[in-house]
Amino acid sequence: MTLTREEVLHIAQLARLGLSEEDVTRFQGQLSQILQQFDALRAIETDDVPPTAYTLPLENVWREDEERPSLPVEQVLANAPLREGTFFRVRRVLE
Repeated sequence: MTLTREEVLHIAQLARLGLSEEDVTRFQGQLSQILQQFDALRAIETDDVPPTAYTLPLENVWREDEERPSLPVEQVLANAPLREGTFFRVRRVLE
């Protein structure tokens, strides 16, 4: 499918784009090639292919939830811009 100059200008108007004549010519060729690729995909028989969300099988990998020692409080708060005791202090975000 080849787009006409008027179709490219219509698409540009819908997208609120200002195109120069050079842009119209360039996009006319590029958009036409994209539509030709869709035509090629449309020609492929896919009736017996089940719908899928992912091309590869997914599997959750979980690690055991084990208690581990954490960092010392002083090391965690070392680069905090504001702190209050053993806590980060942040600006109030709710009234």
